[in-house]
Amino acid sequence: MKLDCITSNPNRMNGQPSIRNLRLTVRRVIELLATYPNREELHQEFPELEDEDIQQALIFASSYLGDRIIELPNRYEALTVEPSRIRIRRLAFLPDV
Repeated sequence: MKLDCITSNPNRMNGQPSIRNLRLTVRRVIELLATYPNREELHQEFPELEDEDIQQALIFASSYLGDRIIELPNRYEALTVEPSRIRIRRLAFLPDV
């Protein structure tokens, strides 16, 4: 699939991958998807964001995630993935099984 909605301009948003030269980065779109699980509400808040933009942002972001297997202990932990490193943040404990 051609990602023609994803643009990068060094003079806009510090060169971060953005949606159609808008001031809306791919990272922000992913954050918005987590914040607005209801797409209708998301479209109300960001009417310039189209379904094709969302799909391409997801494809673009997933292309940067390798197929890595990360062993986690028997506790509930959140995994934060950043471009240059992986951080694990403990949220709560579950009893060992």
